[in-house]
Amino acid sequence: MTELRTLGSSDLLVSPLCLGGNVFGWTADKTQSFAVLDAYVAAGGNFIDTADAYMKYFPGNEPGQSESIIGDWLASRRNRDDVVVATKVGDHPNFMGLAPANIKAAAEESLRRLRTDHIDLYYTHFDRDESIPVDEIITALDDLVKAGKVRAIAASNISPERLAASLAFSDREGLARYVALQPQYNLVSRDTYEGARREVVQREGLACVPYFALASGFLTGKYRPGKSIENVRNLPGLAGGYADTERGVKVLDALEQIATARGVEMATVALAWLAQQPTVTALIASARTVEQLPALFAAQGLHLSDTELQTLTTASS
Repeated sequence: MTELRTLGSSDLLVSPLCLGGNVFGWTADKTQSFAVLDAYVAAGGNFIDTADAYMKYFPGNEPGQSESIIGDWLASRRNRDDVVVATKVGDHPNFMGLAPANIKAAAEESLRRLRTDHIDLYYTHFDRDESIPVDEIITALDDLVKAGKVRAIAASNISPERLAASLAFSDREGLARYVALQPQYNLVSRDTYEGARREVVQREGLACVPYFALASGFLTGKYRPGKSIENVRNLPGLAGGYADTERGVKVLDALEQIATARGVEMATVALAWLAQQPTVTALIASARTVEQLPALFAAQGLHLSDTELQTLTTASS
């Protein structure tokens, strides 16, 4: 049985593998998404991550479709109280940015699509407009918490300075406080988190919940230099963007070496490395099919040795 963990200073108990909902309605249709969600919960998972903007970036997709699929699944399975649902605000084309009115209007739409009366964890998705004072953002989020529409708040793509300022304002005014940070963080993308952001997370007692834990699938080993794969993720900026980098090649070689010795998949080793990094409470990985889930869950039972950790850290430097 999966051992649940407390998420930062909140009362949320979450599984160490958070299921990413970005593929729902995109590379996984509704039937596939329901199957993955069912299998994830059956294996002991309880933490689902989505956003009101998923997956607006790709042709044929509508923003909010992931939330709608998750909402339909929650309604049909009648398991709302058994699942911790996280979603995000600030990137939906109709509610772009973190102005207070946007935050509150977007929350209502997310609640409608998710078919629930509360969001367990509400992230600010992108803090692009730093002219909006952090006190206005936190106050709007606190209003949602006081209204019972949100249980806990968190941040995703934010500068360490704005994150620290937000926490300081919450403390000073006695308002809802961020309990987690969701940064991009994995073996081939370490620079944006390790350093100032991690220092704030450690100092302030936040939980780190990394996204792109498998670098959009690159760390599964499917995407190799010169290898052609017909997959929407094999694009610059997604998995395909790492294939021809020196760091990417070194990381895949190290992953393959350890995975072979351990008799597990490369994805399992990549997630195990991330799970053993300081401050990481849970990590986000998505699955398009049920068959992809076992390798993700297997990371929970794989404890890498100091030598293995160092091999991967060195390869990814």
